[in-house]
Amino acid sequence: MAQRVALSEGGNKKPSRVRVAVRLRPFLAQPDERDDGPCVRGLDSQNLEIINWRNATESVKYHFDAFYGEKTTQQEVFLSSVKPILPHVLNGQNASVFAYGPTGAGKTHTMLGSSEQLGVIPRAVREVFNLVNAKDANEGWDYKIGMSYLEIYNEKVLDLLSPNSQDLPIREDKDKNIFIPGLTHITISSFSDFDSHFVPASLNRTTASTKLNQRSSRSHAVLLIKVVRTWRALHHRQQTGKLYLIDLAGSEDNRRTGNQGIRLKESGAINLSLFTLSKVVDSLNSGTAIRVPYRDSKLTRLLQDSLGGSAHSVMITNIAPEYKYYFDTFSALNFAAKSKLIVNKPFTRETVAPPVLTVKRARETHEAQESGTEPQKKRQKEERKTEQDVPSSSTSVQSLSESSVMDRLIVLEKLMMSCQDKDRLGMLKDVAQSRKEIQELKEKQKELEIKAMLFRSTGWRKGRHQTGVSLQKHCGSSAEETAKCNKTQQTAGGGPTPTSVGAPASAATRGESQETIGLRQEERQEDSRAS
Repeated sequence: MAQRVALSEGGNKKPSRVRVAVRLRPFLAQPDERDDGPCVRGLDSQNLEIINWRNATESVKYHFDAFYGEKTTQQEVFLSSVKPILPHVLNGQNASVFAYGPTGAGKTHTMLGSSEQLGVIPRAVREVFNLVNAKDANEGWDYKIGMSYLEIYNEKVLDLLSPNSQDLPIREDKDKNIFIPGLTHITISSFSDFDSHFVPASLNRTTASTKLNQRSSRSHAVLLIKVVRTWRALHHRQQTGKLYLIDLAGSEDNRRTGNQGIRLKESGAINLSLFTLSKVVDSLNSGTAIRVPYRDSKLTRLLQDSLGGSAHSVMITNIAPEYKYYFDTFSALNFAAKSKLIVNKPFTRETVAPPVLTVKRARETHEAQESGTEPQKKRQKEERKTEQDVPSSSTSVQSLSESSVMDRLIVLEKLMMSCQDKDRLGMLKDVAQSRKEIQELKEKQKELEIKAMLFRSTGWRKGRHQTGVSLQKHCGSSAEETAKCNKTQQTAGGGPTPTSVGAPASAATRGESQETIGLRQEERQEDSRAS
């Protein structure tokens, strides 16, 4: 049976904080809009500031792992934030990259890009293949790469590789891993193979036009790249790494988007899932929450491994510089600032299925078929051996107690031989206490044996005394009645009796020993006192 082993580089799960990068979209001023300039600007490669809406003369500053300005290229974003976490996937660990921000801030452009400017997703998949191809063949590992692609639309999980599929459930296995039964998984051998499946599937994603975005994503898209490496010498040993590439739908203000009907319903589902995401982040940062609300939304259920789970996570927050997006940008920056405090615990997932158990079971089955009764005889022999090893009820407690004390005494003596002088005093006290316990147990055993002997002797005499008294009550004084009583006593006592009460017969006549004669005399004395 397969056994899942949690391994890490340092022996324990090494904490890894969620890395947060902020990307500022170029300023896009509409001809009919007032040009007030940008409301946010970058200070350096990690810091930015946004105007304080309460006081325009002040600003609010933020610090992140990376800040990408308007002129930052797609390649710079990938090389700085995404590429460093990809080697973990080949080592059996999980990694995730997701884009967050308001609608129209450039999330889909960051993740997908265009044919001229490839986004994070195609660059990451190509880099995974490059890493696999760069592996030395002498390392002894065989790699296999697969992909799955889905979207969460109106709280329904839909398979983009199989457009006709229905809402799929989200499950969790015994190892706390999230999976989706029924989701299509395709094995890919090259980047061109990936592209041939990914491009048509992306066209199945739900998009629509709004006042703020001509091509607005109406769902959350999740691409899963699964890398399984198998040890060439032992095929039962596998390590599985997963890469999640997620393009989240943007939060929307329906007063500005003008959504109605189906667009309004879609916007409500998007905003609700993003609100649940913010609650999950708040619960993780509080440190005192009894329950993290992962199950309150399909999105947070899928992101359970990325936020507070076991993945190396990178969040790219996209923001817009225009004043009309001010409050959306301000909220996105606050969410990003809270998310960078989340700590994950990545570890290697290795599945081991030793073949020895299967061989042994097959051999036992084969032997049972040939011999028929040999396994049964073996079990009977083991049962008899177990019964012989079990001590009797009268001495079990005593022998077990003495055995445990003796074992402890032997261990203490061995320790005393190897310990230092300062520790020997304590050892000697323990040895003396153990010897005292053994002596007390032996004395108690002697007392119990004496009491048992007295109990057996007293019970036999009492039984003989009661028999003699009852016979005397029924016997008369005549010779005939006395003879009858003697015959009755002879039958009850198991031997000849005197011909008359109180007249002892000779020892030769009865053939009894001196000890038996003494016991007889004691019985007569007791009988005379009782009468």
